[in-house]
Amino acid sequence: MTALVVQGLSKSYGGVQALRGVSFSVSSGELVAMIGPNGAGKTTCFNLLNGQLAPDAGAIELDGQSLAGRAPRDTWRLGVGRTFQITATFGSMTVRENVQMALLSSQQRLSSPVAAFSGLAFAAADALLSRVAMLEQAARPCAVLAYGDLKRVELAIALANRPKLLLMDEPTAGMAPQERAELITLAASLARSEGIAVLFTEHDMDVVFGHADRVIVLYAGEVIASGAPAEIRGNARVQEVYLGPA
Repeated sequence: MTALVVQGLSKSYGGVQALRGVSFSVSSGELVAMIGPNGAGKTTCFNLLNGQLAPDAGAIELDGQSLAGRAPRDTWRLGVGRTFQITATFGSMTVRENVQMALLSSQQRLSSPVAAFSGLAFAAADALLSRVAMLEQAARPCAVLAYGDLKRVELAIALANRPKLLLMDEPTAGMAPQERAELITLAASLARSEGIAVLFTEHDMDVVFGHADRVIVLYAGEVIASGAPAEIRGNARVQEVYLGPA
């Protein structure tokens, strides 16, 4: 079932056209990679999808509900989760507390004093940490974690609102090769078992072609190709502007 539908999405910054008429879809349980050179418009597209920017034109729908122009907190509540290229956690708080905060936010219960929430959403936080293989480190401060472990914590945080759509911005950046494979395999497994539509950007082509169900290629703000990994790898235009010779 199609979860995300994007039609004619456009955005400019002054005289710079960052996106022009971008259209694509992502189905529930599908892992779709969005690739392209720096400046192609990938980050702008993500920022439009989760409400950090408003589009100049076009439509964004998630399960039939419009997301275009909504604030990030509203897209979050409608089922959009996101992880970032640079991890964003509270370093002085424990792994569990970071996930608890996300859970309480999704339940609109953050009015509780921080000092008193240690027992709130405890079981749910541990269940999420178990899913990303971080339960054994639940009591450790995020500030002392290895970078790959922080990425797993961020994934648990993104899953706290039971997203229909998960946006992953360069999820394996800064990770060792084995950690990259493990994280993207985990994301793919969660997407397929729970019916989450996953859209991710990535510069590691081994990750893209080894794990994505489909690949969307952006260049100069436009979609120049979309299809199965093997089809994209052999596309002459994609080779010319991004991948290089096969």
